[in-house]
Amino acid sequence: MTIKEAQETVDAWINSTGVRYFNELTNMAILTEEVGEVARIMARRYGEQSEKPSDSAKDLGDEMADVLWVLICLANQTGIDLTEAFQKNLEKKNIRDQDRHRDNPKLR
Repeated sequence: MTIKEAQETVDAWINSTGVRYFNELTNMAILTEEVGEVARIMARRYGEQSEKPSDSAKDLGDEMADVLWVLICLANQTGIDLTEAFQKNLEKKNIRDQDRHRDNPKLR
């Protein structure tokens, strides 16, 4: 599935099953909540916090997909073509960071 297809799929689902988009501020709060769920798994599974038995059943991929879903909702609501935005972002990084990371002694 392309990014464009993902945006179209989310929009179709929202307009049929979801009834309508939550407003942008509500979706921003939901995005923050979903990112927090990813952070909780990462901190416990890959970081120094201990993982509770209830945490071990959490699906990291599913939580990341929740983040992507809400991000796509926000893009759709605000008229952002994520394919175009991502391409521009890659171009910016390729110019700005061409030597930055390779020349960073902290990354050796």
